[in-house]
Amino acid sequence: MREVATPLGPARVYASEPDGAVRGTLVLGGGAGGGVDAADLVAVAGAGCAAGWRVLRVDQPWRVAGKRIAPAPARLDEGWTAVLAGLAADGQLTGPLVLGGRSAGARVACRTASSAGAAGVLALAFPLHPPGRPEKSRAAELALAGVPLLVVQGRTDAFGGPDEVAAVLPADGRVHAVPGDHSLKKDVPAVATAAADWLLSL
Repeated sequence: MREVATPLGPARVYASEPDGAVRGTLVLGGGAGGGVDAADLVAVAGAGCAAGWRVLRVDQPWRVAGKRIAPAPARLDEGWTAVLAGLAADGQLTGPLVLGGRSAGARVACRTASSAGAAGVLALAFPLHPPGRPEKSRAAELALAGVPLLVVQGRTDAFGGPDEVAAVLPADGRVHAVPGDHSLKKDVPAVATAAADWLLSL
């Protein structure tokens, strides 16, 4: 673990390195209700490393500061962008860059992918809308990615199921359905396999 300074306070970055040459770098952010020790993020980090990718899991400044509620999207993006700049300055973003995360972290990745020069976005449990409020769609954020996009979505996700996500994906996006709900805990190996296979296809 290392700390990276941002205008919003320090972020923490947990690095997982592949055994051999680095094919690219995957940077993952946590959700609004949890950190980067979530089961799906840990499993994806392991699978990504096995596929030859450096995986950097980022606890954003608000999490490091012990706050329970995430700041507004613009502030989240500011902290995330500063982390990416710090990692780039230290030579950690080698090879193709893929941004990703779970839930709120997936939203941040989509919103910042273009400006960061990412080659892809990996969205785990993208919260397409608040539960029971499909009219409050966040589909526009998926379109902002502007790069190949994989959404790994639980079949019973109350924030939007795979079919809902598939209906609003941009042309270069696809959705992979897995058993379970928004937590993606029911079949974590399936989440990790889907992520690793997609990374290898980039």
